[in-house]
Amino acid sequence: MEGHTSSITELAIVVVAALCCGLVVRSFRQPILLGYILAGAALGPSGFGLVENRDQVQLLAELGVLMLLFFIGMELQLRGLKSVWRIAVLTTAFQIAAGVIAMSLLGFYLDWPLALTVVLGFVVALSSTAIAIKMLEEIGEKGTRVGNVTIGILIAQDLAVIPMMLVVSAFHGEASAIGIGALLKIGLSIAFLALLLVYLGRGKRLRLPFAKAIGRNAELTPLAGLAFCFGAAALSGLLDLSASYGAFLAGLVIGNSTSRRAMMHYTAPIQGVLLMVFFLTIGLLIDLEYIWNNIGIVVLIVTFVAVLKTALNIVVIRAMGETWPRAFLSGVMLAQLGEFSFILAALGLTAGVISPDEHRLLVAVTVLSLMGSPFWLEAARRLHRIALLGITSGRETLRLTLGPEASALGRSGGRIGGWALLLGRGMVGQKPVASKPDKSQDDAEPAEPIRKPRLTAEPGGAEAD
Repeated sequence: MEGHTSSITELAIVVVAALCCGLVVRSFRQPILLGYILAGAALGPSGFGLVENRDQVQLLAELGVLMLLFFIGMELQLRGLKSVWRIAVLTTAFQIAAGVIAMSLLGFYLDWPLALTVVLGFVVALSSTAIAIKMLEEIGEKGTRVGNVTIGILIAQDLAVIPMMLVVSAFHGEASAIGIGALLKIGLSIAFLALLLVYLGRGKRLRLPFAKAIGRNAELTPLAGLAFCFGAAALSGLLDLSASYGAFLAGLVIGNSTSRRAMMHYTAPIQGVLLMVFFLTIGLLIDLEYIWNNIGIVVLIVTFVAVLKTALNIVVIRAMGETWPRAFLSGVMLAQLGEFSFILAALGLTAGVISPDEHRLLVAVTVLSLMGSPFWLEAARRLHRIALLGITSGRETLRLTLGPEASALGRSGGRIGGWALLLGRGMVGQKPVASKPDKSQDDAEPAEPIRKPRLTAEPGGAEAD
């Protein structure tokens, strides 16, 4: 009984901490999921140690994963994808191919097995749907062409997660390959998903068999949604497929039915609680000591992935016919890693594809990438102001985007260089030699002053030179 009371106490502390951290990050206009991750990190074994047994919330976290996929399936607007399907599909395919190729090249030199490189390539190819949509809302671009393109790419990534999960689940052990039977099963699953997307994309709303009997009952509607989700997940598991695959298909069917709005309304509180538990579990998995001991490689990977993903996304989106400001803005939105990176890393650990140390590295990189969202948001705001000015030149966009940092770096670099020169002369015992006046310099015309880069103004202010 004492142990049961202790578990209830720990759960109460976790819920209160999640609420407090959620309120804090909300005051900074950041996604609340970051607050949940911070709460888990603070209460976990590497923080204050108030929650030492991660298994106590592991089952709820797995339920949170199913609900996450279930709700993503319900929220997918296939009709809205029609206008940007070409750029969304091609960009996502390029992201996945570039991620796998980059990790394969790295794995060739580091002697990584094929399964590990595939998992890492999948992980770095994904972006955060929650954070990207939050940034679009903050800068008022959610309903514009930039928002449609970005959301279309995110939808294509969400759809690509299901085949990724099937591929990762098919691996067993570090040196294993996917067998013919597993490849056939994956191919049939992807084909069924594609046929379902084509059928649902016609625009006709389905009518669920239990919709008329349940109506809009506040008790039966959320229960019916959960039963549909977990029933499809169980059926998928019995077919030796991922349970998340069935949950996603269930959400996709409900999202294109006449019961979509009522189902989303009544199941939203359940989803909120389970997702809170899921991201809290991610925070509990963070090993602060591991991050501190490997801070160099962690920061290097986060920076490399962010810069590489941004550059690749900009180039691909620009090649699809979008203007440079739109391509820059969408590229910044898709720079960070996504929530599904955690799920793929956990599947890789379960299948024995990655080791516990590699799993800790992936979790650390993904968390730090998500926590870098304030920097991406500031970059998005600058690019948004540039787009409002009507600038279409890539060089001008870069100059105005990086102008403040370049100017500050130039000023600080000049001062630091001068201090270093004086310090060096003092250390070697040399006195500064006064230069004699040069008549040729006196007679010469004064050089043209260097203009400072023009900075974009803050919202509501004027543009300054």
